[in-house]
Parts: sequence; structure tokens; C-alpha cells
Amino acid sequence: MQIETIVVGPYEVNCYIASAAGGTEAVVIDPGAEADTLTQHLRAARLKPVAYLLTHGHADHIGGLENMLAAFPAPVYLHAGEQSWAFSPRNSLPPFYFPPSKPPAEVHTVSDGEDLHLAGLAFRVIATPGHTPGGVCYFAAQEQALFTGDTLFQGTVGRTDLPGGDSRVLTQSLKKLAVLPSATCVYPGHGPDSTIADEQRTNIFFRAPAAR
Repeated sequence: MQIETIVVGPYEVNCYIASAAGGTEAVVIDPGAEADTLTQHLRAARLKPVAYLLTHGHADHIGGLENMLAAFPAPVYLHAGEQSWAFSPRNSLPPFYFPPSKPPAEVHTVSDGEDLHLAGLAFRVIATPGHTPGGVCYFAAQEQALFTGDTLFQGTVGRTDLPGGDSRVLTQSLKKLAVLPSATCVYPGHGPDSTIADEQRTNIFFRAPAAR
């Protein structure tokens, strides 16, 4: 798997472009802003998005989706717990982000444990509510890569004081991540990447039994 990280928007969201080695198709994870930057990168790399995987619905993670779809139409994947509010007036972070428009593309509802096979890659959906009601992580087991959105960061975890957040629920979600292989690389929604092992060792919010 080839993973490109492009930091976008005033909240510095990590947008990831994942593709199989030598492939011409890609998966775009959390196109939060700066669609022009993302589309230019894709064209320069000669990659065509075949799916947009959304870890959760906050505007800073999906704000660039409408313009991305205009340039590269493809299905959108999002948990049902986000779909009722992500494209509504409730989803606004002024003055930087305003409610995203509902995608013209098909929105696939992902569920816990679902396997997605896209662009020559395989992802397992792990439901990780707590930061938002329908937050998910995408785990590429073969490549030991975990895209965590705002569930888990290097040294900390997602905030739970926004509407729909729940610290107790997030704690249970983190336990599901803590048992993944220790060498798994964590690609968060903001900030530098990490590994499950490093987070177990250094992240006080992520104390859990040792990973396999």
C-alpha cells in the first residue's frame, strides 16, 4: 500500500490517499478541505479515486467532499450514525467551515466488521463511536495500517465535549483498537502518525492489555 498524507484546511486535517503499489486507482480518506490541492495531487500521480472513506462527519473532515466529487465522482462511505447530521445545518464550525452539501454520489452505509475491497486494497470497518455517534476506523490488516480519524491520535484521543460525544463510549471503542497487532501504524485525523505499540506505552488514555 502506498499512503500519501496531505494536510488540509485551517484545522490541519490529515487527508490520506491510499493506493496499491503500481495501481491507478485510489481511496481518499477524509477530504476535509482544499479540494484543488487534492485533485492536483491525484492527477499528478495519475490516480483515480474509486471511493471516499469518511471516518466521521465533522465538517473539517468532509468539507472538501463536494468539490472532490465534482472532479472525481465516486461512492462515499459513512456510518449511519453520521448521516442524519453530517450534511445538515447542525454541522458547522464557523468561521472556517459551514454545513457541507449532501453528496450527489451514492452514500454507502458502513457497519462494524464490514470488509471493503476497493482499489486493490482491503479494509475492515471498526465502529469507534465516542468522538461522534457513528465514528469509524478503517483497518488494512495486510498492510497493518489503521486510519483512526479523531478517535485516536499520537499521545491523546478525540474530544468528547462536542454534540454527540461520549467519553465512556469512546473508552470502549479504544479497547477495540488496543488489541490490534502492536506493529499497526496509526494514521490519525490530525497530527503525526504512530503505532499501536507506541500508544500503549505512552498514551495515558490508551492503557490496555498488550496487543497481539
